[in-house]
Amino acid sequence: MNQTTPTKHRPFVPEHVQMKEFTLRAVLLGLAMTVVLGAANAYLGLHAGQTIAATYPAAVIGMAVLRAFKGSVLEENIARTAGSIGESVAAGAIFTIPAFLMSGSWTSFDPQHAYWKTTALTVTGAVLGVLFVSLVRRALVEDPTLPFPESVAASEIHKAGQRGADAARFLFWSIGLGTLVQALGQLSLYAVDKDFVVRVGEIGKSILRLGTPASKNVLHTGAISTVSAPSVSPALIGVGFVIGPELAALNFSGSILAWGVLVPLMMYFLGPQLQAFMPAGAGDGGWASMAAAVWRYIVRPIAVGGMMVGAAYTLFKMGRNLTSSLGRAISEVRHGAPPMESIPRNERYMSSKVVLSFIFLVFLGMIALYFYISGQMLGAVVAAVVMLIVGFVFATVSGNLCGVIGSSNNPVSGLTLSTLIIAALLMVALGVSGAGGVAVVLGVAAVVCVSSAVAGELMQDFKAGYILGGTPRYIQMVELIAVVVASVVMYYPLYILQQGDLKSGGVGFGSAALPAPQAGLMAALAQGIVGGEMAWPLVVAGAFLGVMLILIRVKSPMLVAIGMYLPFATTAAIFAGGLIRWVTDSRSRAAGNNEAQRTRVENTGILIASGLIAGEALTGLLFAYFKFKDIPIYAFFKDPSYLAGFIVLLLLAFLMIRVPLQNAGRPEDPAPPAAMM
Repeated sequence: MNQTTPTKHRPFVPEHVQMKEFTLRAVLLGLAMTVVLGAANAYLGLHAGQTIAATYPAAVIGMAVLRAFKGSVLEENIARTAGSIGESVAAGAIFTIPAFLMSGSWTSFDPQHAYWKTTALTVTGAVLGVLFVSLVRRALVEDPTLPFPESVAASEIHKAGQRGADAARFLFWSIGLGTLVQALGQLSLYAVDKDFVVRVGEIGKSILRLGTPASKNVLHTGAISTVSAPSVSPALIGVGFVIGPELAALNFSGSILAWGVLVPLMMYFLGPQLQAFMPAGAGDGGWASMAAAVWRYIVRPIAVGGMMVGAAYTLFKMGRNLTSSLGRAISEVRHGAPPMESIPRNERYMSSKVVLSFIFLVFLGMIALYFYISGQMLGAVVAAVVMLIVGFVFATVSGNLCGVIGSSNNPVSGLTLSTLIIAALLMVALGVSGAGGVAVVLGVAAVVCVSSAVAGELMQDFKAGYILGGTPRYIQMVELIAVVVASVVMYYPLYILQQGDLKSGGVGFGSAALPAPQAGLMAALAQGIVGGEMAWPLVVAGAFLGVMLILIRVKSPMLVAIGMYLPFATTAAIFAGGLIRWVTDSRSRAAGNNEAQRTRVENTGILIASGLIAGEALTGLLFAYFKFKDIPIYAFFKDPSYLAGFIVLLLLAFLMIRVPLQNAGRPEDPAPPAAMM
């Protein structure tokens, strides 16, 4: 009888081969990338509500730089590992830290008030993410049922040296293009946005025919809604290109539902009576102002309800992965690992005992931190326990999910939302209320959010190192260094962006320029459950809307709800990027390209999109810094034209379609790895 023996994993660098790996130059390059890519994603997340995984750009940049110094493939892996984690720290920070200010838990975001609190929360969450996922790393990394698409792509980039050099060329020139477009918009050479007032006859007379007694108050021509043209934003267009036409369309459908259905209906039937449901003075600037106020104070709470149901649905679908991950983690802790000296180099991890000891120390520190934030010891202890249990569960789930769908699609905000609801209900049950209770709830959410984001990214790095033959212990060490560095500096891009918006006449976090949708949702829920300030009828209506989306099998109810929450111009620009991706893919198929050629087209397009995102994000941070320092910014025109901006948008679309198609290569060329972003 023949028996099939499982094939032993063979890494790219065999276990007996010794080469440079954990070197000073690799670590320093990785730390530089983690700061830059983390800051860029902080801007993108606050501006667009989404971040883009940094694994692919970090792999390309790290390889391009280290090859100039004759670095090894394992050095490149260490640099990419450190360079990509800043995006995860940024995602966790921008999803939660602004919520402290938006909820009123923090009265100031100045450095003397907010820096150490921000840093303590992000450092704690990031370190816990590394420690939590270290307990379950072996079971997940060696699981043959988990494809780890982004890990495979990153490892293939390191292997494909020649292709990596070409990829670096596309990435760097597109960063320059994104910088140029964003800079010209900031210098008022063209208008970046344009709002259009949609007028439908004489609204007052229409309502009068319906017999509405209050119609006498609106007997004049008015607008039922406003819409915005797509923002001339390289970053938003790049986001749309990366996520593709289907997800971009889902996101845009939320804005259509908000601005094309809900706002017009409310304006039509209620008109000025809507002011009774909004703060004093909201909507006093005419019909356009009223439409914006309706969206902000009525439609957005409905979107909150939709996001809550979307998050619950996501967790329901993850039930099997959750129980499986917990079982693996418990088994790993119970049986332990063999002595370090008896195992090969590429299987050496930190021992579980060391990891658990660090977790216990962090747990004690969390009790002290939550007590400092709230001033209530019972609430601090309960919050720390909730953080520890839920954080471990969701860090494990996050790592498992990244093994299936990659970190780009990891629903970190949904996991955080569930954490926040659990913590808030417990605080209410314990009688903890007021600003201190809201602060503790947000503190738990912040730590778990950063932890889950970091855990997913680290699990991808473990898998890439497993494929390449890297030493896991070095990966853990460089991740711990990188997450601390990223956390220490993460406050500053948030502060610069917030202050820059204030000095531009905005309101900081939550404004049109920095909508921070996830943070706004966290703040609203924490206030609603603990502080009793939530418009629950609207939230319940949104929850039923979410249920309806699930029943009609919408792919991502959460994405539709986020589209309702984001400004129309933002989702329109993301949708434009999705359309560009659709045109590019369609023309590639129409040209008769084989699978290898279509993959090259996709890879080139995603590299260009990634460069545009990085270019705008870094330039946006620079101009925000100018405003923060009151440095005068030159303006070409006092009243710039959006038509000129629209021409720029078309030129971007032309380049993003033409350049990838021109680089399809020959049919006989070998297929490159897919650029899984």
